[in-house]
Amino acid sequence: MKSYYFYVLYTADGYFYGGFTDDVQRRFKTHQLRKGAKFTRVKSRHPLQLIYEAHFNTKSEALKAEAAFKKLTRGNKEKFLMAHHVNAEIWA
Repeated sequence: MKSYYFYVLYTADGYFYGGFTDDVQRRFKTHQLRKGAKFTRVKSRHPLQLIYEAHFNTKSEALKAEAAFKKLTRGNKEKFLMAHHVNAEIWA
């Protein structure tokens, strides 16, 4: 069975970027090469850090997780990440 993932990157200029994929490491490498999403192609956003990933059994679940994260305010994104044991020192 194929797996899907929701992941969060932290950019060098202080933004969170949420995405979904079926292969987190491959997608992260694509972002690092500035060939991923337009948002992560910007030079000032690099280097990127992969700070969170969650596994889902369906593409729909992963997409819903991504959409929900993107709707959060900055403060609520930080709370979400802390609740999922991501070290707050990354963005402090």
